[in-house]
Amino acid sequence: MCSLNISLFSTPPSSTSFLKKRCVSLTSGSRRGLSIKAMATDASPLTVLVTGAGGRTGQIVYKKLKERPEKFTARGLVRTDESKNKVGGADDVFVGDIRNIESISQAFQGIDALIILTSAVPKMKPGFDPSKGGRPEFYFEDGSYPEQVDWIGQKNQIDTAREGGVKQIVLVGSMGGTDVNHPLNSIGNGNILVWKRKADQYLADSGIPYTIIRAGGLQDKEGGVRELLIGKDDELLKTETRTIARADVAEVCIQALQYEEAKERAFDLASKPEGEGTPTADFRSLFSQVTTRF
Repeated sequence: MCSLNISLFSTPPSSTSFLKKRCVSLTSGSRRGLSIKAMATDASPLTVLVTGAGGRTGQIVYKKLKERPEKFTARGLVRTDESKNKVGGADDVFVGDIRNIESISQAFQGIDALIILTSAVPKMKPGFDPSKGGRPEFYFEDGSYPEQVDWIGQKNQIDTAREGGVKQIVLVGSMGGTDVNHPLNSIGNGNILVWKRKADQYLADSGIPYTIIRAGGLQDKEGGVRELLIGKDDELLKTETRTIARADVAEVCIQALQYEEAKERAFDLASKPEGEGTPTADFRSLFSQVTTRF
């Protein structure tokens, strides 16, 4: 199943004199700028939970967050102990089943933001021989169908995060959801894009500030070397640029936590081939291109 409730400024218990001094400093002409700067340094890193942290994209997001301790305190949620060991086995990686709210509640306590990267994963039926032509067949294990993982599991995460006062949720989904006849829906008779789209809608209606990223075909390639493309309503699927590196998706997830332009927005995401265009570095401008809320 892999694919901000925070006080920015802490006030000491005996705070009356402290607050008076702070107020005086804020109104004392030449020292105003210095006081505001001092206040900014009191901001604590955001505590961000990455679910599906054992997956290929989730591992990248978790690692990137850990590399920026001045901005983020990373947590991970995985389904098994094996997955926990895969991401280093740290105490900030929790084991739980998103289909069971009770098993994930501890991981959600005190978080400021949530990045959802969980997804049902089909398995190939045994006996496929590529030398004989044809296509492999896939199935979902009992209890791990898209309805249970991509709908109920994601709903459980959204509900748990909302109860805890989370300030933003970034949800990574997939392009193709506007077409109920998309080939991905036929895999294992799972209708995976249908259930993902339903979870997207549930998040958009939840009242929680959100960013929904519908990624194109995911590639295990280096990030930060391509120009990223924003789209809507699966328009990018009709072009030659409908894939994206997992590392780039991971970076967009993290950048979405830092810009107001990314909130209350849903968009398709792909990239130009490496060597074409200019690698994206200005994420505020990237998010400013988004015009759709769903």
